[in-house]
Amino acid sequence: MPRTSNPWPPITKTLRKPHELARAGLIAPGNIAVLERVAAQYAVAITPAMAELIDPDDPADPIARQFLPQAVELDMQPDEHADPVGDHTHSPVEGIVHRYPDRVLLKVTHTCAVYCRFCFRREMVGPQGLKTLAPKALDAALAYIAGRPEIWEVIITGGDPLVLSPRRLRGLMDRLVAIDHVKVVRFHTRIPTVAPETVTDELVAALKSPTQAVYVALHANHARELTPAARAACARIVDAGLPMLGQTVLLRGVNDDPDSLQALMRALVETRIKPYYLHQGDFAPGTGHLRTTIAEGQALMRTLRGDVSGLCQPTYVLDIPEGHGKVPIGPSYLESDGGDVCVESPWGTRHAYPPKPSAAAAESGDD
Repeated sequence: MPRTSNPWPPITKTLRKPHELARAGLIAPGNIAVLERVAAQYAVAITPAMAELIDPDDPADPIARQFLPQAVELDMQPDEHADPVGDHTHSPVEGIVHRYPDRVLLKVTHTCAVYCRFCFRREMVGPQGLKTLAPKALDAALAYIAGRPEIWEVIITGGDPLVLSPRRLRGLMDRLVAIDHVKVVRFHTRIPTVAPETVTDELVAALKSPTQAVYVALHANHARELTPAARAACARIVDAGLPMLGQTVLLRGVNDDPDSLQALMRALVETRIKPYYLHQGDFAPGTGHLRTTIAEGQALMRTLRGDVSGLCQPTYVLDIPEGHGKVPIGPSYLESDGGDVCVESPWGTRHAYPPKPSAAAAESGDD
Protein backbone atom coordinates (compact mmCIF):
# COMPACT_ATOMS: atom_id res chain seq x y z
CA MET A 1 0.00 0.00 0.00
CA PRO A 2 1.16 3.60 -0.51
CA ARG A 3 2.85 5.40 2.30
CA THR A 4 -0.35 7.08 3.49
CA SER A 5 -1.45 3.80 5.11
CA ASN A 6 1.79 3.47 7.10
CA PRO A 7 2.62 4.98 10.52
CA TRP A 8 4.92 7.73 9.25
CA PRO A 9 4.52 11.48 9.79
CA PRO A 10 2.90 13.37 6.89
CA ILE A 11 5.27 14.77 4.29
CA THR A 12 4.77 18.49 3.85
CA LYS A 13 7.91 19.52 1.94
CA THR A 14 10.03 18.29 -0.93
CA LEU A 15 12.57 15.69 0.20
CA ARG A 16 16.09 16.35 -1.11
CA LYS A 17 18.55 14.57 1.19
CA PRO A 18 18.99 10.85 1.92
CA HIS A 19 18.56 11.46 5.64
CA GLU A 20 15.20 13.12 4.88
CA LEU A 21 14.19 10.08 2.86
CA ALA A 22 15.12 7.83 5.78
CA ARG A 23 13.21 9.99 8.26
CA ALA A 24 10.15 9.71 6.02
CA GLY A 25 10.47 5.92 5.98
CA LEU A 26 11.27 5.77 2.25
CA ILE A 27 14.77 4.27 2.53
CA ALA A 28 16.57 2.21 5.16
CA PRO A 29 18.86 4.26 7.43
CA GLY A 30 21.70 1.92 6.56
CA ASN A 31 21.59 3.14 2.95
CA ILE A 32 22.11 6.81 3.75
CA ALA A 33 25.89 6.83 3.24
CA VAL A 34 25.91 5.31 -0.25
CA LEU A 35 22.90 7.33 -1.36
CA GLU A 36 24.64 10.52 -0.27
CA ARG A 37 27.23 9.68 -2.94
CA VAL A 38 24.46 9.28 -5.49
CA ALA A 39 22.79 12.54 -4.44
CA ALA A 40 26.12 14.37 -4.72
CA GLN A 41 26.26 13.39 -8.40
CA TYR A 42 22.59 13.40 -9.45
CA ALA A 43 19.99 15.70 -7.92
CA VAL A 44 17.26 14.28 -5.68
CA ALA A 45 13.84 15.86 -5.12
CA ILE A 46 10.59 14.10 -4.25
CA THR A 47 7.50 16.23 -3.74
CA PRO A 48 4.91 15.39 -1.08
CA ALA A 49 2.46 14.26 -3.78
CA MET A 50 4.90 11.64 -5.07
CA ALA A 51 6.30 10.66 -1.67
CA GLU A 52 2.79 9.85 -0.44
CA LEU A 53 2.32 7.46 -3.39
CA ILE A 54 5.41 5.38 -2.59
CA ASP A 55 4.90 2.08 -0.83
CA PRO A 56 8.05 1.65 1.31
CA ASP A 57 7.17 -2.00 1.95
CA ASP A 58 7.29 -2.84 -1.77
CA PRO A 59 10.88 -3.11 -3.09
CA ALA A 60 9.51 -3.02 -6.64
CA ASP A 61 7.20 -0.02 -6.17
CA PRO A 62 6.98 1.72 -9.60
CA ILE A 63 6.81 5.22 -8.13
CA ALA A 64 9.85 4.59 -5.94
CA ARG A 65 11.83 3.30 -8.93
CA GLN A 66 11.28 6.60 -10.70
CA PHE A 67 12.30 8.96 -7.88
CA LEU A 68 14.22 7.26 -5.06
CA PRO A 69 18.01 7.23 -5.62
CA GLN A 70 19.70 3.85 -5.88
CA ALA A 71 23.33 2.83 -5.45
CA VAL A 72 23.31 1.24 -8.93
CA GLU A 73 23.21 4.76 -10.43
CA LEU A 74 26.92 4.99 -9.68
CA ASP A 75 27.57 2.18 -12.20
CA MET A 76 28.11 3.81 -15.60
CA GLN A 77 28.06 1.54 -18.64
CA PRO A 78 30.45 2.03 -21.61
CA ASP A 79 27.68 3.13 -24.00
CA GLU A 80 26.25 5.77 -21.63
CA HIS A 81 26.92 9.47 -22.16
CA ALA A 82 26.47 12.72 -20.25
CA ASP A 83 24.60 14.20 -23.24
CA PRO A 84 23.00 11.10 -24.76
CA VAL A 85 20.71 12.88 -27.26
CA GLY A 86 23.21 15.52 -28.37
CA ASP A 87 21.64 18.69 -26.97
CA HIS A 88 25.00 20.47 -26.90
CA THR A 89 25.72 19.55 -30.53
CA HIS A 90 22.61 21.42 -31.67
CA SER A 91 22.77 24.39 -29.30
CA PRO A 92 23.68 27.51 -31.32
CA VAL A 93 23.09 29.82 -28.33
CA GLU A 94 22.59 29.16 -24.64
CA GLY A 95 19.14 27.80 -23.89
CA ILE A 96 18.29 26.82 -27.49
CA VAL A 97 18.40 23.35 -29.06
CA HIS A 98 17.69 23.55 -32.80
CA ARG A 99 17.68 19.99 -34.11
CA TYR A 100 14.75 20.15 -36.56
CA PRO A 101 14.13 22.92 -39.11
CA ASP A 102 10.71 24.14 -37.97
CA ARG A 103 11.01 23.93 -34.17
CA VAL A 104 13.37 24.63 -31.31
CA LEU A 105 13.65 23.72 -27.66
CA LEU A 106 13.83 26.69 -25.33
CA LYS A 107 15.35 25.57 -22.02
CA VAL A 108 14.44 28.42 -19.71
CA THR A 109 15.36 26.63 -16.48
CA HIS A 110 17.22 23.51 -15.42
CA THR A 111 15.30 23.16 -12.17
CA CYS A 112 12.60 20.52 -11.67
CA ALA A 113 10.04 19.87 -8.96
CA VAL A 114 11.19 16.23 -8.95
CA TYR A 115 14.30 14.60 -10.39
CA CYS A 116 13.71 11.39 -12.32
CA ARG A 117 16.35 8.71 -11.87
CA PHE A 118 16.35 8.02 -15.65
CA CYS A 119 16.56 11.65 -16.84
CA PHE A 120 18.55 12.06 -20.05
CA ARG A 121 19.55 15.55 -18.89
CA ARG A 122 20.56 14.42 -15.41
CA GLU A 123 24.04 15.92 -15.86
CA MET A 124 22.47 19.33 -16.64
CA VAL A 125 19.59 19.67 -14.16
CA GLY A 126 19.48 20.30 -10.44
CA PRO A 127 21.59 22.42 -8.10
CA GLN A 128 24.84 21.09 -9.52
CA GLY A 129 23.72 21.48 -13.14
CA LEU A 130 23.10 24.39 -15.50
CA LYS A 131 21.32 27.44 -14.17
CA THR A 132 18.12 29.21 -15.13
CA LEU A 133 18.73 31.45 -18.13
CA ALA A 134 20.00 34.85 -17.11
CA PRO A 135 18.14 37.84 -18.63
CA LYS A 136 20.83 38.48 -21.26
CA ALA A 137 20.90 34.79 -22.23
CA LEU A 138 17.11 34.72 -22.53
CA ASP A 139 17.27 37.85 -24.70
CA ALA A 140 19.78 36.12 -26.98
CA ALA A 141 17.68 32.94 -27.17
CA LEU A 142 14.55 34.88 -28.11
CA ALA A 143 16.51 36.94 -30.63
CA TYR A 144 17.66 33.68 -32.22
CA ILE A 145 14.03 32.55 -32.57
CA ALA A 146 12.89 35.95 -33.85
CA GLY A 147 15.61 36.00 -36.48
CA ARG A 148 14.65 32.67 -38.06
CA PRO A 149 11.25 32.69 -39.77
CA GLU A 150 11.41 28.93 -40.36
CA ILE A 151 10.80 28.36 -36.62
CA TRP A 152 7.09 27.53 -36.42
CA GLU A 153 7.02 25.91 -32.96
CA VAL A 154 8.80 26.66 -29.68
CA ILE A 155 8.95 23.83 -27.14
CA ILE A 156 9.55 25.23 -23.66
CA THR A 157 11.36 22.68 -21.54
CA GLY A 158 14.32 22.42 -19.21
CA GLY A 159 14.19 21.40 -16.38
CA ASP A 160 10.49 21.96 -15.89
CA PRO A 161 9.24 25.38 -17.04
CA LEU A 162 6.16 25.25 -14.83
CA VAL A 163 8.34 25.66 -11.73
CA LEU A 164 8.57 29.31 -12.81
CA SER A 165 6.14 31.82 -11.37
CA PRO A 166 3.04 32.82 -13.34
CA ARG A 167 4.55 36.30 -13.67
CA ARG A 168 7.68 34.97 -15.37
CA LEU A 169 5.70 32.58 -17.57
CA ARG A 170 3.38 35.41 -18.62
CA GLY A 171 6.38 37.59 -19.48
CA LEU A 172 7.86 34.80 -21.59
CA MET A 173 4.60 34.20 -23.43
CA ASP A 174 4.21 37.92 -24.13
CA ARG A 175 7.60 37.91 -25.81
CA LEU A 176 6.78 34.84 -27.88
CA VAL A 177 3.45 36.35 -28.94
CA ALA A 178 5.46 39.24 -30.44
CA ILE A 179 7.24 36.83 -32.83
CA ASP A 180 4.81 36.53 -35.73
CA HIS A 181 6.20 33.34 -37.26
CA VAL A 182 5.90 31.33 -34.02
CA LYS A 183 2.48 29.72 -34.37
CA VAL A 184 2.70 26.92 -31.77
CA VAL A 185 4.07 26.89 -28.23
CA ARG A 186 4.42 23.66 -26.28
CA PHE A 187 5.22 23.29 -22.57
CA HIS A 188 6.79 20.04 -21.32
CA THR A 189 6.13 19.40 -17.65
CA ARG A 190 5.54 16.98 -14.78
CA ILE A 191 3.99 19.60 -12.51
CA PRO A 192 0.30 18.58 -12.83
CA THR A 193 1.09 15.17 -11.33
CA VAL A 194 3.99 15.87 -8.99
CA ALA A 195 2.78 19.21 -7.59
CA PRO A 196 -0.86 19.55 -8.66
CA GLU A 197 -1.60 22.20 -6.05
CA THR A 198 0.61 24.65 -7.96
CA VAL A 199 -1.53 24.46 -11.11
CA THR A 200 -3.60 27.49 -10.18
CA ASP A 201 -5.93 29.51 -12.36
CA GLU A 202 -3.23 32.20 -12.43
CA LEU A 203 -0.61 29.77 -13.72
CA VAL A 204 -2.94 28.37 -16.39
CA ALA A 205 -3.87 31.88 -17.56
CA ALA A 206 -0.17 32.72 -17.90
CA LEU A 207 0.26 29.93 -20.47
CA LYS A 208 -2.45 31.16 -22.82
CA SER A 209 -1.78 33.07 -26.02
CA PRO A 210 -4.18 35.27 -28.01
CA THR A 211 -2.59 34.29 -31.32
CA GLN A 212 -0.79 30.95 -30.91
CA ALA A 213 -1.85 27.38 -30.32
CA VAL A 214 -0.54 26.34 -26.91
CA TYR A 215 -0.15 22.69 -25.92
CA VAL A 216 0.89 21.19 -22.58
CA ALA A 217 2.76 17.87 -22.71
CA LEU A 218 2.58 15.92 -19.46
CA HIS A 219 5.28 13.41 -18.58
CA ALA A 220 3.72 10.46 -16.73
CA ASN A 221 4.95 6.87 -16.50
CA HIS A 222 2.45 5.03 -14.31
CA ALA A 223 -1.31 5.22 -13.87
CA ARG A 224 -0.95 5.80 -10.11
CA GLU A 225 0.56 9.22 -10.85
CA LEU A 226 -2.83 10.36 -12.16
CA THR A 227 -4.37 10.85 -8.74
CA PRO A 228 -7.65 12.74 -8.28
CA ALA A 229 -5.64 15.88 -7.51
CA ALA A 230 -3.54 15.41 -10.65
CA ARG A 231 -6.61 14.85 -12.79
CA ALA A 232 -8.18 18.01 -11.38
CA ALA A 233 -5.02 19.98 -12.22
CA CYS A 234 -5.10 18.65 -15.77
CA ALA A 235 -8.79 19.53 -16.02
CA ARG A 236 -7.96 23.14 -15.15
CA ILE A 237 -5.52 23.19 -18.08
CA VAL A 238 -7.80 21.47 -20.59
CA ASP A 239 -10.90 23.43 -19.56
CA ALA A 240 -8.95 26.63 -20.23
CA GLY A 241 -8.62 25.57 -23.87
CA LEU A 242 -5.08 24.18 -23.73
CA PRO A 243 -4.90 20.68 -25.26
CA MET A 244 -2.73 18.18 -23.42
CA LEU A 245 -0.43 15.46 -24.76
CA GLY A 246 1.12 12.57 -22.86
CA GLN A 247 4.79 11.60 -22.91
CA THR A 248 6.03 8.40 -21.29
CA VAL A 249 9.42 6.75 -20.92
CA LEU A 250 9.45 2.97 -21.16
CA LEU A 251 11.03 1.87 -17.86
CA ARG A 252 11.94 -1.54 -16.53
CA GLY A 253 9.94 -2.31 -13.42
CA VAL A 254 7.63 0.67 -13.91
CA ASN A 255 5.56 0.20 -17.06
CA ASP A 256 7.24 -2.60 -19.04
CA ASP A 257 4.32 -5.02 -18.75
CA PRO A 258 1.06 -4.94 -20.73
CA ASP A 259 -1.24 -4.30 -17.76
CA SER A 260 0.76 -1.31 -16.47
CA LEU A 261 1.24 0.29 -19.87
CA GLN A 262 -2.38 -0.16 -20.88
CA ALA A 263 -3.63 1.21 -17.55
CA LEU A 264 -1.45 4.30 -17.98
CA MET A 265 -2.62 5.00 -21.53
CA ARG A 266 -6.24 4.59 -20.54
CA ALA A 267 -5.76 6.85 -17.51
CA LEU A 268 -4.26 9.54 -19.73
CA VAL A 269 -7.15 9.39 -22.19
CA GLU A 270 -9.69 9.43 -19.34
CA THR A 271 -7.99 12.65 -18.20
CA ARG A 272 -8.38 14.08 -21.74
CA ILE A 273 -4.69 13.73 -22.49
CA LYS A 274 -3.74 12.22 -25.86
CA PRO A 275 -0.81 9.79 -25.57
CA TYR A 276 1.86 11.22 -27.86
CA TYR A 277 5.24 9.51 -27.40
CA LEU A 278 6.47 6.38 -25.68
CA HIS A 279 10.22 6.94 -25.43
CA GLN A 280 12.82 4.22 -25.51
CA GLY A 281 15.15 4.87 -22.55
CA ASP A 282 18.22 6.95 -23.41
CA PHE A 283 21.81 6.05 -22.62
CA ALA A 284 22.08 8.49 -19.73
CA PRO A 285 24.75 7.62 -17.15
CA GLY A 286 23.73 5.23 -14.40
CA THR A 287 20.36 4.32 -15.94
CA GLY A 288 21.02 0.86 -17.32
CA HIS A 289 18.90 -0.83 -14.64
CA LEU A 290 15.84 1.02 -15.94
CA ARG A 291 16.30 0.53 -19.69
CA THR A 292 14.42 -2.09 -21.67
CA THR A 293 15.34 -3.50 -25.07
CA ILE A 294 13.69 -2.23 -28.24
CA ALA A 295 12.29 -5.72 -28.87
CA GLU A 296 10.53 -5.60 -25.50
CA GLY A 297 9.07 -2.22 -26.37
CA GLN A 298 7.84 -3.39 -29.74
CA ALA A 299 6.15 -6.39 -28.13
CA LEU A 300 4.39 -4.08 -25.67
CA MET A 301 3.21 -1.84 -28.49
CA ARG A 302 1.65 -4.89 -30.15
CA THR A 303 -0.42 -5.51 -27.02
CA LEU A 304 -1.64 -1.92 -27.08
CA ARG A 305 -2.65 -2.16 -30.72
CA GLY A 306 -4.69 -5.28 -30.16
CA ASP A 307 -6.23 -4.56 -26.80
CA VAL A 308 -6.97 -0.84 -26.30
CA SER A 309 -8.61 2.05 -28.12
CA GLY A 310 -6.84 3.88 -30.91
CA LEU A 311 -6.93 6.96 -28.68
CA CYS A 312 -4.53 5.12 -26.34
CA GLN A 313 -1.80 4.53 -28.94
CA PRO A 314 1.40 6.56 -28.51
CA THR A 315 4.18 6.53 -31.09
CA TYR A 316 7.09 4.43 -29.81
CA VAL A 317 10.22 6.47 -30.55
CA LEU A 318 13.98 6.33 -30.23
CA ASP A 319 16.10 9.47 -29.87
CA ILE A 320 19.13 8.35 -31.87
CA PRO A 321 22.24 8.77 -29.68
CA GLU A 322 24.51 11.77 -30.26
CA GLY A 323 21.75 13.99 -31.60
CA HIS A 324 20.72 12.39 -34.88
CA GLY A 325 16.99 12.85 -34.31
CA LYS A 326 13.92 11.03 -33.12
CA VAL A 327 12.45 8.17 -35.18
CA PRO A 328 9.47 5.81 -34.75
CA ILE A 329 10.51 2.26 -33.91
CA GLY A 330 7.17 0.53 -33.44
CA PRO A 331 6.59 -3.01 -34.74
CA SER A 332 5.92 -3.60 -38.42
CA TYR A 333 2.83 -5.50 -39.50
CA LEU A 334 3.89 -5.88 -43.14
CA GLU A 335 6.15 -8.33 -44.95
CA SER A 336 6.90 -8.19 -48.65
CA ASP A 337 8.97 -10.26 -51.06
CA GLY A 338 9.01 -7.42 -53.56
CA GLY A 339 5.63 -8.35 -54.96
CA ASP A 340 2.83 -9.62 -52.76
CA VAL A 341 2.40 -8.20 -49.28
CA CYS A 342 1.46 -10.10 -46.14
CA VAL A 343 -0.11 -8.12 -43.31
CA GLU A 344 -0.36 -9.36 -39.73
CA SER A 345 -3.44 -8.47 -37.66
CA PRO A 346 -3.20 -7.22 -34.06
CA TRP A 347 -4.03 -10.79 -32.97
CA GLY A 348 -1.28 -12.49 -34.99
CA THR A 349 -3.26 -13.81 -37.97
CA ARG A 350 -1.67 -13.25 -41.38
CA HIS A 351 -3.46 -12.03 -44.49
CA ALA A 352 -2.58 -11.34 -48.12
CA TYR A 353 -2.84 -7.77 -49.38
CA PRO A 354 -4.49 -7.16 -51.77
CA PRO A 355 -6.72 -10.07 -50.73
CA LYS A 356 -6.71 -13.12 -52.99
CA PRO A 357 -9.88 -13.66 -55.06
CA SER A 358 -12.24 -16.16 -53.46
CA ALA A 359 -12.49 -19.57 -55.11
CA ALA A 360 -16.03 -18.83 -56.34
CA ALA A 361 -14.97 -15.50 -57.81
CA ALA A 362 -11.99 -17.11 -59.52
CA GLU A 363 -14.17 -19.78 -61.14
CA SER A 364 -16.79 -17.29 -62.35
CA GLY A 365 -14.27 -14.71 -63.54
CA ASP A 366 -15.79 -12.02 -61.32
CA ASP A 367 -13.49 -9.12 -60.38
